[in-house]
Amino acid sequence: MLCGGTSPTAKDATAEIQEMCNKMKTQVEQKAGKTYETFTAKSYKSQVVAGTNFFIKVHVGGDEHIHIRVYKKLPCHGEECEVTSVQLSKSHHDPIEYF
Repeated sequence: MLCGGTSPTAKDATAEIQEMCNKMKTQVEQKAGKTYETFTAKSYKSQVVAGTNFFIKVHVGGDEHIHIRVYKKLPCHGEECEVTSVQLSKSHHDPIEYF
């Protein structure tokens, strides 16, 4: 992984990534202006900064996916997470890019 760059390939979402998505769902819904019955993490990339950015592809029902960026603070700052950006109207095939 390049310093400051995202991981080169997307990885399958883990239980830890799904748990992070579950905790961030309300924030995502507020930013998106809608609610989601389905909210399943599919894959992700990460970027180490002063903390970690997670770029996560989330299945939200039917053929619809969204990409969310979650910033996780360093352990010395409490490891809190926050949703920093949401991209709507993505498909299963759309690659996860930096946003």
